[in-house]
Amino acid sequence: MGKASVILLAGILLCNACSNKPQRDGGSEGAASGTGDGLRGEIQLSGAFALYPMAVKWAEEFKKTHPHVRFDVSGGGAGKGMTDVLAGVVDIGMVSREIYPEETNKGAFGIATVKDAVVLTINAGNPDLASLKKIGLKKSTARRLWNGEFKTWGEALGTDSKVPVHVFTRSDACGAAATFAAWFDARQEQLKATAVFGDPGVADAVRKDKAGVGYNNIAYAYDQKTKKTYAGIDILPLDVNENGVIEPEEDFYQSTESLIEAINDGRYPSPPARDLYFVTHGKPTKPEVIAFLEYVLSEGQQFAGETGYIRLSDAKLEEELRKLN
Repeated sequence: MGKASVILLAGILLCNACSNKPQRDGGSEGAASGTGDGLRGEIQLSGAFALYPMAVKWAEEFKKTHPHVRFDVSGGGAGKGMTDVLAGVVDIGMVSREIYPEETNKGAFGIATVKDAVVLTINAGNPDLASLKKIGLKKSTARRLWNGEFKTWGEALGTDSKVPVHVFTRSDACGAAATFAAWFDARQEQLKATAVFGDPGVADAVRKDKAGVGYNNIAYAYDQKTKKTYAGIDILPLDVNENGVIEPEEDFYQSTESLIEAINDGRYPSPPARDLYFVTHGKPTKPEVIAFLEYVLSEGQQFAGETGYIRLSDAKLEEELRKLN
C-alpha cells in the first residue's frame, strides 16, 4: 500500500471514530448533565419578600435534577406578586397572606408552601431593651404604637423612660404588614409610621436607629447560618397572655429553632404566624410549573428548616397536592 493510501485510510478511520463519538450537545435531552431529564422551560416568580429566600433555595435544588429549567425570582411584596401573576407577567406570584375572595374570583389559584411568622424587631442598642424584653408588647400597645400615639418608650410601656420611639412600617403592599396588623385586628393601610420599602428596608432602618421598632419576617430578622438575630437587631417579645410580664413559656426568641418550635406548638400566635403561598393564574398547565410545585410539596420541604421556615404538616401537604391533581 502506498503512502498516500495509508494516509487516506487513516483519515477515513479517524472520521468514523469521530462520527461514532457520543454527542454532548444536541443529543438526547439532559445528556449534558447526565440526568436524562427532559424537562425544559422557564419559570418566573415575583412577590413576597417573605418567600424570596425559600423560593431561591427551591429553585437551586430543583435545577440539580432539572438543569434545563431556568428561573427568574424577584421580590417586591405580596401585592406585586398577586398583580403580576393575575396579569400574566409571571408564572407564580409569591404571596405571604391569605388569598382574598376577590382575587380568587379573578382566577388566583393558591398553593400553601411553608409556614412563616412576622416578629417585632427592635434595635439591639435601645437603652430600654432589658426592660422592654421583660414587659413585652400587648396587642393594645402595638395598636397604639402603630397609630402614632406614643412619643417615648416610657409612654408606651408605662415607665419614666424618655427614650424616643421611632416606629417603622412597610410602604409596599405586603403580607408581612397585613399579617402583623391582623394580630391586633387592623389592616395595613391603618398603620401609621415611617414607611420603608421591603423587608430588607425595615430591618436596615431598625438596625440604624437606636429608638427604632418595626416588624420583619423571620428570614430578615435571623441569620440562617447562625440561627441568631442579625447584628444590631433584637426581638421584642409578644405578651401573648396580656399580663404585662413575659413568662418563661413566652420567651422563645433566642434562635430560629426555638421560635419555630413555639410556632409549631401554638405558643406563638397565628397571626402573626401564617402560611405562605405560591399563586398561579388558574390551575397551572405548564409541565415545568406543575413539576416545580409538586417538588415544593414533597422533596422541597426538607429545606424549610435550614432556610428559616416551617414545613407543612403531612396532612396539609396531601391537601395541597390534591389541588394540583
